[in-house]
Amino acid sequence: MSNNVSEKTKQTATEQALTPKLRFPEFRDAGDWEVKLLGKTCDVLNNRRKPITGSDRVSGPYPYYGASGIVDYVNDFIFAERLLLIGEDGAKWGAYEKTAFIVEGKYWVNNHAHVLKPIGVNDTLLENYLTMLDLGPFITGAAPPKLTLGKLKEVPIPVPSLREEQQKIADCLSSLDELITAEAQKLDTLRAYKKGLMQQLFPSEGGTLPKLRFPEFRDAGAWESKFISDVVKSVQTGKLDANAMVEDGQYRFYTCAKNYYRINDYAFDGEALLIAGNGAYLGYIHHYIGKFNAYQRTYVLQDFNINVAFLKYYLERNLPYRISLEKKDGNTPYIVLSTITEMPLSIPRDDGEQQKIADCLSSLDELIAAQTQKLELLKEHKKGLMQQLFPALDEVNA
Repeated sequence: MSNNVSEKTKQTATEQALTPKLRFPEFRDAGDWEVKLLGKTCDVLNNRRKPITGSDRVSGPYPYYGASGIVDYVNDFIFAERLLLIGEDGAKWGAYEKTAFIVEGKYWVNNHAHVLKPIGVNDTLLENYLTMLDLGPFITGAAPPKLTLGKLKEVPIPVPSLREEQQKIADCLSSLDELITAEAQKLDTLRAYKKGLMQQLFPSEGGTLPKLRFPEFRDAGAWESKFISDVVKSVQTGKLDANAMVEDGQYRFYTCAKNYYRINDYAFDGEALLIAGNGAYLGYIHHYIGKFNAYQRTYVLQDFNINVAFLKYYLERNLPYRISLEKKDGNTPYIVLSTITEMPLSIPRDDGEQQKIADCLSSLDELIAAQTQKLELLKEHKKGLMQQLFPALDEVNA
């Protein structure tokens, strides 16, 4: 892939006649869209942006924007109008990532985001098109990658000639964004509720009585203090390299990532909790029953004398704090075997109380999973809709 946008590409883009696959009825006879270079659709206000570093950055009420959004809040502002920001460096410019975003109110912008004021083009329409578009062909360098102003100005933008059609598309996508935001807030609320409930259902660190108890267990007495090694008879790690996965393999392969991969050989069988032993998701827990394999820094817990689902939620509640005390820092943070085996825990003496807590939190997880799926489907719907509402340019690659 070349890093230079050819004159032929720019000429073709600006001369290309375009019609989207999906059009509102009142605009079906409105003619082809125009293609304009981004530099011709916006005023550039980069000369007004500047970083605030060191002791000059004082906390305050105004958002401080960088390449991918708000990075801080400061006590002064340099912009007080609705503008379009696009990351200049350090961001991942991939299709459908939030590479462009509208900001308004009073705020500050550092020198890692381009500041544009659209002219003659609806800013919401422009924001959505740039978010959909893969800007990779216009990126230069690698450490970090950079979207220079010169390259940005050469990005071709398809535009309806009628302002009314621009507004109709913008309103449609904005209404979807409002729905997506509302559903995302519901998901955040469910997650926050679960977190708060877990803090009530499990005793605090070192305690043996939870703050919240189901009525039938309120007279059941204090919980029993034990260690993980008392209730889990087998704690070991996998043996494989993290890159041992095979596409479409027969068995699950767990690494220290949130997702599992596939592999054709298994080393473990049965019910297990798998804990990420290093990396960005240190402490992340999977619960699985069946044949599987594991990475050499993934801890595999099996052979339980405790309700497994209860233990998983207990670990979700308390393991992050233990990790914060015991993790080994470096390029890749990690924990050792004793972080898990010697971890203290409190357990209800009645197996029924363990099951009740596990069932309660499992039902919440089901709601969270359903809401997550609903949100993802809405996002996919918007992506598909944008592909229909915007014409495809035959030549945009650099």
